[in-house]
Amino acid sequence: MSKKNPSMKSAPLDAVASDETIAQPTTSGNKVSLKDWSKGAPFSFNAKNYRLLLIGLAINILGFILMIGGATDDPAKFDGDALFSHTRITIAPMLIVAGYVVIMYAIMKKPKA
Repeated sequence: MSKKNPSMKSAPLDAVASDETIAQPTTSGNKVSLKDWSKGAPFSFNAKNYRLLLIGLAINILGFILMIGGATDDPAKFDGDALFSHTRITIAPMLIVAGYVVIMYAIMKKPKA
C-alpha cells in the first residue's frame, strides 16, 4: 500500500502545459506563451560550438582519407608495405578517435551566458 507524500502537490488542470502555453514555476498561475519563452531562451549552440564541430568533422574526414588505399590492380601481387603502412594502421585511427573527441566536446560545451 502506498502513502501519498503530503508535501507533493498535484498541479491544477489549468497549469498543465499545452501546445501554446507553458506554466511558470511560480504559484501565481501566470502563463507565458512558448513563442515569448523561446525568444528569451538561449540556444545551446553558438558560433564557437559550430566551429569546433566542423574542426572535429574535418579531423575525422582526414583520418578516413588517410586510411583508404593500399589496393592493387593485379590480384596476384601483394604489397604488404602499402597495405600495412604506419599511416593506415596507427595515425589514421588516432585522428578518427581525436575527431570524435572534438565533436563530443563541441556538443557538450555550454556557451557562456
